[in-house]
Amino acid sequence: MAFYVPGVFSRNRSLAAFDRQHVFQTAFTYELPFGKGKKMLTDGPAAKFLGGWQVNGNLAAVSGNPFSVLADAASLNAPGNVQVANQTSEARKLGGVGLGAPYYDPTSFTAAPANTFGNMGLYNLRGPGFFNLNSGVFRRFDFGDKYNLQFRAEGLNISNTPQLQNPNVIVTTPANFMRITAANQTQRTFRFGLRFGF
Repeated sequence: MAFYVPGVFSRNRSLAAFDRQHVFQTAFTYELPFGKGKKMLTDGPAAKFLGGWQVNGNLAAVSGNPFSVLADAASLNAPGNVQVANQTSEARKLGGVGLGAPYYDPTSFTAAPANTFGNMGLYNLRGPGFFNLNSGVFRRFDFGDKYNLQFRAEGLNISNTPQLQNPNVIVTTPANFMRITAANQTQRTFRFGLRFGF
């Protein structure tokens, strides 16, 4: 909750901070059509080298989660409550990233006057969404009926697409207000593994 004063208690009704309006996720596994018993390259050295490989992956494309535009609250004179900004015009999304490029037009918001809560609601603007693709290849080598060795190579966030955090939301801190200055630690990672089965 953000508002505890009875007269504005109804303003707590809002989206959840973790709400995602659109979520697309899919996964796949594909065995390459090479090698013994397959459609292509069924014999010879190429069949031995290329046969038995599988490719898998998962893809996620997700819209941004909501955030509130806030003020310092020092002038609110209501400890424990939140002070939101005043919205003075339509919140125009600019889509910028970094110090010199605001994500929303900062001139659409001002600090609320002293002893007022501000006219904005909670969680009514959305930050950037994200795209992520993980993929891997693996092959199983059988040794008789009881033993096998599986090789795996996997890539996490193989497109190395940054997952940006929401912009800075404190209207009373104008230097970085509405600028995105941070990203989640989701940089591209590769890993390799061997698994012996018996």
